[in-house]
Amino acid sequence: MIAHPQFAIEEFCETGSGGTPDRSKQQYYGGSIPWVKSGELREDIIQDTEERITELGLKESSAKLVPRGSILLAMYGATVGRMAFLGIDAATNQAVCNVRPDPKLADPRYVFHGLQSKMSHFLARAAGGAQPNISQAIVRETKLALPSLDEQRRIAAILDKTDALRRKRKSMLELVDELTTGLFRKAFVEGDEGSWPSTTVAEVALNLRTGPFGSQLLHSEFVDNGIAVLGIDNAVENEFRWTQRRFISEKKYAKLKRYTVLPGDVIITIMGTCGRCAVVPANVPTAINTKHLCCITLDRDKCLPEFLKAVFLQHPVVLKQLGVQAKGAVMPGLNMGIIKSLSFPLPPLAVQVVFAQTISALEDIRSRLRKASSEFELLFSSLQHRAFSGHL
Repeated sequence: MIAHPQFAIEEFCETGSGGTPDRSKQQYYGGSIPWVKSGELREDIIQDTEERITELGLKESSAKLVPRGSILLAMYGATVGRMAFLGIDAATNQAVCNVRPDPKLADPRYVFHGLQSKMSHFLARAAGGAQPNISQAIVRETKLALPSLDEQRRIAAILDKTDALRRKRKSMLELVDELTTGLFRKAFVEGDEGSWPSTTVAEVALNLRTGPFGSQLLHSEFVDNGIAVLGIDNAVENEFRWTQRRFISEKKYAKLKRYTVLPGDVIITIMGTCGRCAVVPANVPTAINTKHLCCITLDRDKCLPEFLKAVFLQHPVVLKQLGVQAKGAVMPGLNMGIIKSLSFPLPPLAVQVVFAQTISALEDIRSRLRKASSEFELLFSSLQHRAFSGHL
């Protein structure tokens, strides 16, 4: 291992932030100067911006022109911690920190990866609760090892290649999601739905229920092993996942059997992050659901769970009834009564079966891609750690 000396970012980089011209002055906006907001740090390279400002807006605000090649970091907002390279000369708002390495001392790609490797450190020191605030001071004071430029470029090239593979796996997952949405729309929104009878969730369900309320199930009654208790976390990703494990005793379950969740049930979150939906897998152990979920047991001679889940999350007729504009949105409010009353076109069972089989095949592909993606995430994190601790 070669122990390279550590230097604070401010010793080999210039840093700064921007500002927002007065919104009440129209003469500040619509000019020729690209203006990057923190919410736009979603791409790897910023090549264009949603808004542009004028020379006057730049001059009479704290916004400053930043040269292309600079590293941008979102200090707060929805994309806090997100980083990107600036592919154009542009100004930024006050939520974006720009980092400009001295080319005689540091390779920009090396610094980019170094800052990425410190992100957990940044967020741990960030102020604020639900929305952390990474200050410029935190960035400037952070130390990185600084080997020779040739060594920096070698390390950056290795990390770039691994990162490209990681991103490719992620984009493949996104493509599977897009294909799933496209298949649903073609089959059930742009197809023969005009000839299908309308139904409601209540009409295709054998049983709808929420979990035990109040003193029926206290947090103190959870035990280390026993009968599983499903909650928001099991459906919040719009697919069934085991995350936090909760259990009740067999004795307690005997009193709460009416809340038993069955394989193939559709669970919908109705508290916290409302409107997330998942199908309970066939291998689920004996379990009940909490009051945070609406659990639907379907009459499968009428409606299949894979179809109902897709309808709930994607059908424009249902989304309109729920008061949201697009799939994946958090519902403003949801309860069992609203879910029961949701109406939608009901296709023949044979059509649903073909869709369910296709979804099953895509889920298998998604599962394998997710596993590969997780492996690449671990590999990339490991390489980053080794790179900036002198082991790569």
